[in-house]
Amino acid sequence: MTTEATTEASTGTTPFRVTTDAWKGLPFMEEHPDNKGYIGDVYENPKGSRMCSGYFELHHTDEPLVYDYGYDEMKIVVEGEFLLRNVDTGQEMVAKARDAIFFPKGSRIAFSTPSYALAFYVGDRDSTLL
Repeated sequence: MTTEATTEASTGTTPFRVTTDAWKGLPFMEEHPDNKGYIGDVYENPKGSRMCSGYFELHHTDEPLVYDYGYDEMKIVVEGEFLLRNVDTGQEMVAKARDAIFFPKGSRIAFSTPSYALAFYVGDRDSTLL
């Protein structure tokens, strides 16, 4: 649910937004049918912004979910932990709750988790690239 102030008409400024429970009921990542990944934008280029943001949820599976980044993205781990591996360079790291992550454009990242992880992301992309 998005709540938006109604001051735009009276002040000429774009109001800020607050969205409640946007992490609930995320759509299944159908392009990765062997994984238990869920993702959804909360804000898709609002008011012409270059940015999109939303939530990414992953449950444990035997194989990692590999995602190709055609744009720069940052994530904040909200819950759980992600095991991250750059499939091209072999770099491996663990990101836990409250950690910040940056993926540069062109990265191919293998995501896995020992049990569950939830992250909030912001990407410098058009909404059609999710």
